[in-house]
Amino acid sequence: MSGRRRLDWLGLTPEPERELPAAVAALRASSHHPPTGPAHTAGPTEPAPPADLVVSERRRLEHLVLRGTRRDWLRYLAEVTALVTTAAGGPGQGDRTAALIAGEVVLDHHRMLIGLPGTGYARTAADRTALESAVRTLRATPRTGSSR
Repeated sequence: MSGRRRLDWLGLTPEPERELPAAVAALRASSHHPPTGPAHTAGPTEPAPPADLVVSERRRLEHLVLRGTRRDWLRYLAEVTALVTTAAGGPGQGDRTAALIAGEVVLDHHRMLIGLPGTGYARTAADRTALESAVRTLRATPRTGSSR
């Protein structure tokens, strides 16, 4: 490994590697195959994403961590941000439970970038704003029809 390659971005937190694969797979699955019917809302009853999608997402994250750059990583997190903000857009837009998990993980990550050298924190300012709004919406909106 080159001594010039900056790896400080890898040490922020283990949550993205642990929690994002299943959440992002669920978001991708729900965005590729949107639910039908006007009354559908995602929530605890949302089916789990197919195992192959979770494995694929886990491999993608592993590749980014082992071979990617900070720029690649932030691009991936921007992709996740887009999935989260889409799901927060309203019922039927994606798995809202997975969106809340992914949104909170990425938002925490982006907030911690302030402690690292470089432009990561400034570069993610728009994503932080979008995620703050999406997470607020996802927390405030019931995930199911129940009074939970």
